[in-house]
Amino acid sequence: MSDLYREHILDHYRNPRNYGTLEPHDRSFEDSNPLCGDRVRIDLRLDNGTIADIAFSGRGCAISQASASILTEMVKGQSLDFVKALTADDLLDELGIPISPARRKCALLSLKVLKAAAYGLNEWPE
Repeated sequence: MSDLYREHILDHYRNPRNYGTLEPHDRSFEDSNPLCGDRVRIDLRLDNGTIADIAFSGRGCAISQASASILTEMVKGQSLDFVKALTADDLLDELGIPISPARRKCALLSLKVLKAAAYGLNEWPE
């Protein structure tokens, strides 16, 4: 079964869903993991508190980019409240493969960025 999930990750990495930017967008946030160089930006177009459209862009390892692609599919059409309630375990479960502690930040960078956009942050609070 893990080979199936690995193929799922590689498919999202090679053929990312919702890749690009949205212009215009209602909310956008970008962040990086300075330890490994992964970078993710997420743009949201909203309609009455619902994610009408979403796009991500960035660069990095297969886990970070596939995770962003999978996450955009999970939340498109969902409410901002749904996004705010998402947990790290929700995304890790969706990835379907064991993630080592060293790769956890890679896998969760897109969730961190999405939550910041959902809350309307322009930068991380000090």
